[in-house]
Amino acid sequence: MTTTEPQVTSARRRGVAVARTRHASARVLAVLARSVAIFVPVFLVATFVTFALRSLSGLSPARIQLGEDATPEAIGRIEAEWGLDKPFLAQYWDWFTGVLHGELGTSWVNGADISTLIGLGLGVSLSVATFALVIGVLVGFLLGTVAALRRTTPIDRAITGFVTVISVMPAFVVGIVLVAILAVGLGLFPSAGYIPAEQGIGPWLAHITLPALALSFDVIADVARQLRSSLIGAYQENYVTGAVVRGLSPRRIFFGHVLRNGLGPTLATLGQKFPALVGASVVTEWIFGLQGFGRFANDSAQAGDVPAVQGVLVVSIALVVSFNLIINLVLARVMPASQRGV
Repeated sequence: MTTTEPQVTSARRRGVAVARTRHASARVLAVLARSVAIFVPVFLVATFVTFALRSLSGLSPARIQLGEDATPEAIGRIEAEWGLDKPFLAQYWDWFTGVLHGELGTSWVNGADISTLIGLGLGVSLSVATFALVIGVLVGFLLGTVAALRRTTPIDRAITGFVTVISVMPAFVVGIVLVAILAVGLGLFPSAGYIPAEQGIGPWLAHITLPALALSFDVIADVARQLRSSLIGAYQENYVTGAVVRGLSPRRIFFGHVLRNGLGPTLATLGQKFPALVGASVVTEWIFGLQGFGRFANDSAQAGDVPAVQGVLVVSIALVVSFNLIINLVLARVMPASQRGV
């Protein structure tokens, strides 16, 4: 072997590594382009339907401010101040251009900026939902993996039974139990309230732990069940049989073949979980005394504050679209076959 042969081999390896990196980047960009091409029309249609709620609801800021006995002249004057005397499409265009600039309008009830109001509540809900998602993914991943590796054993049956039980427990019931035991009984966590992370990571985590635990049970159940099923299915594929025949170690087979190909359905499940956690936490927020996104949405709907409800729906749509876009990108990186529709 000449001295140039190792250099040639090293250069070839670098070339292969560069080619793989470029291929992976091109794959991710292709998925990003396709996802944006799908999500943009969905966002446009969803915002149009959202804005049409005001016309369908029959509500008016004049009736909220002046009462049901307001004269037609007074109603017309108030609606003109809010721009509601313009044609529907002109109103929609004004509102939509504001949404693109992050302006969600003004509350009919108190005249406050809706973007600011939503931002205050969204920070609380995002903190709780993110922590709940982390707990759910970690615990669900552990339970699902152990159940798959010990399938048909008493351990698998115990995990399956536990997951089935927690999947039917409502978050508000779990929350009440957690408050009674961990907050009131043992005094380990505060029973209510919220402290921003800027005032200290410790107090912030202490205040969001119980509501996050209450919301995480559903995530744990879904992740564990989906991952167990996907991993068992992956173990039955031909490429795993081939890896066993080639003499690969069980650890290498699991991490290199089974886990990577079994993660896809679980990641797809998570695509809907995070926005759902943010939007479906209104009862939990009441239990733990949190002024979050869900509670703001509930209060706005009860007050008939249509611009606030529209703002809540737009933010919810943006969360769903954004999180699903992230999931698609992760799937394209972890599972190359996903972007081919395999």
